[in-house]
Amino acid sequence: MRCFIAVDIDEAMREEIARLQDDLQQKTSLKRSEAKWVEPENIHLTLKFLGEVRDQEISEICRIVEGTAADYERFSLEIEGVGTFGSPARVLWAGLRDKPVLDTLQEHLEERLANAGWPRENKKFNPHLTLCRIKSAHAGKVLQKTVQAKATEPLGTVFIDSICVYKSDLTNKGPVYTLISRSMLK
Repeated sequence: MRCFIAVDIDEAMREEIARLQDDLQQKTSLKRSEAKWVEPENIHLTLKFLGEVRDQEISEICRIVEGTAADYERFSLEIEGVGTFGSPARVLWAGLRDKPVLDTLQEHLEERLANAGWPRENKKFNPHLTLCRIKSAHAGKVLQKTVQAKATEPLGTVFIDSICVYKSDLTNKGPVYTLISRSMLK
């Protein structure tokens, strides 16, 4: 099964992001063939994408996540700014401000998973909330230009109280995420 580890955002932030997505969709008038907007209920902050995991490995992953969560106090994150990855842009995201606790938690989780045999990421952790996957160069240019004014716009605060392990099933209508475990922070 295809899995990832993430922290969830609350309903108020999902509503704020949905408003932002609606605003950007209206301003850009992009077609569905040019951009795939992430459903607000699917927006999360990925800590580690595991890819294909054997069923017998799930309990060890959940144990590692639970042990990591137990080492951290609950904390809040400021969601701020909108930007893109790629040139031309391929992903539209919302960023985070002042995230040292999140960075430390993610590195600790990465280290524990590496010690258990999962490969480390080759790139630096760059936490973000994916808002849209861009399918054409034209759409990428349009979105890059449109979001310049929102590069530092605050979106709000989200309270982080748990780390989740999710199963991801890819379907014709988009991904379906199923919660496998939720480990509470202290």
